[in-house]
Amino acid sequence: MTDGTAPATAPPRSTLVITAHAGDFVWRAGGAMALAASRGEKVTIACLTFGERGESAKAWREGRKLDEIKAIRREEAEKAAATLGAGIVFFDAGDYPLIGTPELTDRLVAVYRAAQPDVVLTHPLEDPYNGDHPAAARMALDARVLAQAIGYPAEGEIIGAPPVFYFEPHQPEMCGFKPDVLLDITEVWETKRKAMECLGAQRHLWDYYTDLAVRRGVQLKRNAGPNLGLAHKTMAEAYMRPYPQVTGVLD
Repeated sequence: MTDGTAPATAPPRSTLVITAHAGDFVWRAGGAMALAASRGEKVTIACLTFGERGESAKAWREGRKLDEIKAIRREEAEKAAATLGAGIVFFDAGDYPLIGTPELTDRLVAVYRAAQPDVVLTHPLEDPYNGDHPAAARMALDARVLAQAIGYPAEGEIIGAPPVFYFEPHQPEMCGFKPDVLLDITEVWETKRKAMECLGAQRHLWDYYTDLAVRRGVQLKRNAGPNLGLAHKTMAEAYMRPYPQVTGVLD
């Protein structure tokens, strides 16, 4: 016998991506985001800057002004996010340099509590070529801890302890990045490529990140089973975990 009430349904899983610049989330984590969205999960991007000063050289050379460049990069990021199936929140915190502040961290706490993420994706804590990336990562980790604290004065429900994955930096060997996870994004590769092509300001990176996905795909296949030398078309992204995996089964 039942009381006639419908069983409660669990909310969809939630992914939070915290990125320094408007393009970073596409190059580094677009596949993971598209996969999550394809499963009906919620995906939220916290975009701290538009990359208007350091990652918009083409627009500056064309004589564009700062506000115009911000508008261009915002439109590109919105199109890319929509292509991947994600929502996006812009902080407009200013890049080159992005300065970590308590105020920005507090705003990220609010995003954490609103998103209630099951997974967090962000930059590694090292990057000798771009200080904005570690600054974003540091605030992402700090805000995660504060969002868990019941006594921290921010709106919304406290969060649990979502696992964090660092996405791959542009020069991993210089950033202390050693892949712990290879994610198969073959089924959503075309979606990621379309999102990449929304970023006209950084067109020079389209082929670079396509080639990287091919290389990581080769490594994924090699780590997934015997090296049979069979032809395959596998695309992948690499991630690194700063915290231990919690599990009851070694898998």
